[in-house]
Amino acid sequence: MEGSPTRLTDDAETVVRTYGDTLFRLCLVMLGSDADAEDAVQETIMKYLQKAPCFEEPSHQKAWLITVAKNECRDMLRARRRHPQLSLTCLEDVSFDAADSGILDALMSLPEKYRLVLVLYYVEEYHIEDIARIIDRSPSAVKMRLQKGRKLLDEKYRKEYL
Repeated sequence: MEGSPTRLTDDAETVVRTYGDTLFRLCLVMLGSDADAEDAVQETIMKYLQKAPCFEEPSHQKAWLITVAKNECRDMLRARRRHPQLSLTCLEDVSFDAADSGILDALMSLPEKYRLVLVLYYVEEYHIEDIARIIDRSPSAVKMRLQKGRKLLDEKYRKEYL
């Protein structure tokens, strides 16, 4: 989008002030969570600023924003169904023993490129092709990072905890 940073800030503030409550209520109803609704509204505003559409009437602008917000919510719901996650409240009941802590410490000491693919694959249970799209690499590069990450993790864990 062409324009000064001040103009972008002014546009964002105007959109949020004018339509923020409407977008938030819509997203809240669709997602059922304040935090997720805020994320969806933020993504909607970001898309508005990136696309910089010009509208003939304010009603067209509002309709465009509502459509984008609705689509963002649907994408988030779709992602939830594909990749279910535990809520943080469920983790309160989980206890970690020393071995778990050692594995976590060893994992956290790995370079990010290996740590990321290991977490996406083993914790989030993404498929290799999905991870490749997420990190913008080929599936074979993801497989290589998984292989190297497993080896590094094994070496670090054995060295420090066994």
